[in-house]
Amino acid sequence: MSKIAENLKELRNEIPSGVELVAVSKFHPEEALLEAYAAGQRRFGESRVQELLRKQESLPADIEWHFIGHLQTNKVRQLIGRASLIESVDSLHLLEAIDKESAKAGVVSRILMQLHVAREETKFGFTPAELLEYFRSKGYESLRATHICGVMGMASNTDDMERVRADFREIVSVYKAIKEADPDLRGFDTVSMGMSGDWPIAVEEGATLVRVGTRIFGEREYCLSAVRAPRRSTPTDIRKD
Repeated sequence: MSKIAENLKELRNEIPSGVELVAVSKFHPEEALLEAYAAGQRRFGESRVQELLRKQESLPADIEWHFIGHLQTNKVRQLIGRASLIESVDSLHLLEAIDKESAKAGVVSRILMQLHVAREETKFGFTPAELLEYFRSKGYESLRATHICGVMGMASNTDDMERVRADFREIVSVYKAIKEADPDLRGFDTVSMGMSGDWPIAVEEGATLVRVGTRIFGEREYCLSAVRAPRRSTPTDIRKD
């Protein structure tokens, strides 16, 4: 059994029933993904459109691709119809672009709304107040070809696990508030949060989907020519996959 297969087996034994796993495969070579695939993994997460498309062309057709990075509007058209779930919709402008291009392509895109509860200014996403207002005003009723499946969020980049837990708790609190404010929502059932170093806390607080990379594949190889001047990994980078 390969190391990747061993890591996946251990991880699956730890993750409780009902919680789905996305193997964060960004910057890892196709060979590593094939090892995970051979071990039964079918759901992979990528953060760059071109990398996702390239890997999709050469890997098995039954892989379920999740886009988990910051998506620029000028890349939306390339991604539509190619990702099973776009987890990182962080603005109404992006949501409108996805809906427009999905309608043009004749497909329905499944997406998650990204919440920003972390203490870093660099993270993207809606504030809790913004997202609650969007659903309370039923802003989604104008969508023609997009289905909002739930929310995604990241905890603060810190070794303070109580801070991390508080962030996860806030994400779930907003998710529950949305469902209470609009009980007629259908298929709004996903809370994506938690990575290699903090997924157990995320699950304890209510995650239904976790995104784990380093725990499965090890440290990133940065093997792609498209990646320019990668920065050195730190312990907190590893925790955040």
